[in-house]
Amino acid sequence: MKKRNRTKSILWLFLGIVMSYAPLAHGQVGSKGQIWESRDYESKRISSYDRSGANDDGNWKEKIQPGETRIIGDVQGPGIIKHIWMTIASNEPYHLKKIVLRMYWDGEQNPSVETPIGDFFGLGLGKYKLYESKFTSVGSQRALNAYFPMPFRKSAKITITNEGEIAIGAFYYNIDWEKHNALTDNTLYFHAQYRQETPTDGWTTDWERNGDSIVNRHENLKGEGNYVIMEAKGKGHFLGVTHSIIQNQGDWWGEGDEMIFIDGADNPDITGTGAEDYYLGAWCYGGCGINPFGHTKPEFDYDDYGNPSNGGDDRGAQWTVYRFHEESPITFSKSLKMTIEHGHANHRSDNYYTVGYWYQTEPHMPFPKLPGVEERIPSLKNTDGPTMGRN
Repeated sequence: MKKRNRTKSILWLFLGIVMSYAPLAHGQVGSKGQIWESRDYESKRISSYDRSGANDDGNWKEKIQPGETRIIGDVQGPGIIKHIWMTIASNEPYHLKKIVLRMYWDGEQNPSVETPIGDFFGLGLGKYKLYESKFTSVGSQRALNAYFPMPFRKSAKITITNEGEIAIGAFYYNIDWEKHNALTDNTLYFHAQYRQETPTDGWTTDWERNGDSIVNRHENLKGEGNYVIMEAKGKGHFLGVTHSIIQNQGDWWGEGDEMIFIDGADNPDITGTGAEDYYLGAWCYGGCGINPFGHTKPEFDYDDYGNPSNGGDDRGAQWTVYRFHEESPITFSKSLKMTIEHGHANHRSDNYYTVGYWYQTEPHMPFPKLPGVEERIPSLKNTDGPTMGRN
């Protein structure tokens, strides 16, 4: 009897091993494969290291001057950028908002990535904040990291533009990429687009609380007046967004629903239940009187969603949230418009700063003009409406 049980145990162990390898047999392990599998690419790096062999790795001798655009990478494909690390030596206030990052694929004239450098890494308020997500993170001290895979068939060009008033003392970077023999036919290109609205165009200031009847009874079925995170034409999928807020009014900022319009639809194909729900938190992130963590401003940062900056809900509060749809990116065949309300039915007038991230075929539709550098500096705006939160 014991021998029979031992035989069964061995059989189940064997079946478990076979099943664990089943994805390999069916080609379903994904592009990364297993860590022990051989890789069919050449490892490459774009770096700011001192070409003379000395230690001026951040190019202190040739500072990036105000108004200067510098090409920091220009390589030939096929290839895939897998990781970006950067750090900046600058004492200029809000240099994270004043330095613009652009990326161009396959010789295109218009960038597929255009965003203030801080916003690209999730720092939409122009200040450094340590946090970690799967695709963006900030390490000590002032270490900017991104892990978005960025494929290109012919070439990749990366530029930095200093729109500040003083020279950048030094700019360090290591950009790791893979040189491939070819990319698959269904390869899409990475895009990242910055947008802002300061303030958002709230339709009323005659309210004291988000729950007032004048607000709650207002209807918005078609997304009129919604804040637009990104808009694209082509075929692709939406990956996610980093979103920073300055509250110009009191009470909770996150009552607005996400509304996503796919392939030219007049009505949203996807409608959510509130901004804190879209960003995968709940109950005002601690400002609704439900505080299981012992305080009213809990912060969290996970792989695909987070709230690394929680400012409370009084006028002047500053927030950052993010969401990545890695588990199931939102697909489109012709077009996509990703929007979110600012307050219920867009009643609030706060400051929104976002970067939308997606993949699509080229060419892409023109990006909106990047706001001027002074417009990008976060600042409280004078709007009417309530000034105090619930706490």
